[in-house]
Amino acid sequence: MHFGLSDDQRQLQETARHFARTELPAIAAQLEVDNVPPSHDLIKCYAAMGFLGINVPESLGGLGLGNLEALIVLEEFAKISSAIAFPVFESCVGPVRAIELFGSETLKQRIVPAVCRGDLIVAVSMSEPDAGSALTDLKTRAKITGDTVVLNGTKRWCSGGGHADGYLVYCRLSDDPGAKGIGAVYVEKDAPGLSFGPNEHLMGFRGIPSSDLNLDDCTVPVDNIVVPAGGFRKLMEAFDLERCGNATMSMAQASGALEDVLAYVQDRKQFGKPIVDFQAVQLKLAEMQMKVDAARLLIWRAAANAQDGLPSVLDSSVAKCFANTIAREVTGDAMQLMGAYGYSREFPMERRLRDAWGWGIAGGAIDIQKTNIASAMVGRRFDQRR
Repeated sequence: MHFGLSDDQRQLQETARHFARTELPAIAAQLEVDNVPPSHDLIKCYAAMGFLGINVPESLGGLGLGNLEALIVLEEFAKISSAIAFPVFESCVGPVRAIELFGSETLKQRIVPAVCRGDLIVAVSMSEPDAGSALTDLKTRAKITGDTVVLNGTKRWCSGGGHADGYLVYCRLSDDPGAKGIGAVYVEKDAPGLSFGPNEHLMGFRGIPSSDLNLDDCTVPVDNIVVPAGGFRKLMEAFDLERCGNATMSMAQASGALEDVLAYVQDRKQFGKPIVDFQAVQLKLAEMQMKVDAARLLIWRAAANAQDGLPSVLDSSVAKCFANTIAREVTGDAMQLMGAYGYSREFPMERRLRDAWGWGIAGGAIDIQKTNIASAMVGRRFDQRR
């Protein structure tokens, strides 16, 4: 068991860190003000530097590295901002991986290399007005008619809604009840019958568009079926990797906050000395360091145990639950140590705090992760309806 990074992994981390810290802070600040996603030119820049599809096979346009390498890069970008990191997230741990793993060969070749080139953005659309944590209650229907699929329904809280070029839509592909009838279909942005609601105004996640998807006799080719009815388990297995990405985005708010506040307490003077000289500040710094280190190790454990396959529901849920929890605590403590400077929008700390709360809701709320953990521990699913 080895807890250090290899030379190649460390070099990749340093490359990502240098690029993120020198090129992206000013862009991140403007995205926050304007509440717009990264530009096409910036995403093409990511692609040119190899930051998209890090863990996607070379045959599909990726770097062919592992999940751990992807998460290492993702943290460095997410330390700058969630919006800045989101294209990396989508290309490495998001719906693109489900298409790569389960889609037809023609669909893979059409979608995955384009994402790795920065020519295409793909988002996932899971939740509905009456199906969030209870995802198997979703009602959006997809009916196969000859060589086409016709979708009807409303999807909610789609990160990337209205902005992404395509959507992996979870839907009901048969009349079988519960999870048995659920699969997923890829829907292009310009598909007939697809429209979008207004951009949501959220507490955080500025620069990550979110909106409803309205599917009214929306028609796509049958080849766009990624997972047929009965494949809900496959979708959740792929989502275990996305949980690790969520955990990394969350943990990065904490690790970035810790770096910022560590510099601040050594520079800020009160009562004639740097505030880091006060024991109360030292204790708080130590607690924050322990939490960040523990979260990172849990995430990396999930990736390492999977050996570049898909992480287990137990490992990914433990990592996400813990990272989501400590991100809120660490960013809150960092804001308190920075006082008014932390509360001011002139500095990134208040944004980190707002985004940290969002990651504990997105991708399965904290308490849902706890039920996943307990279920994995006892070896059976719990019926929350009875």
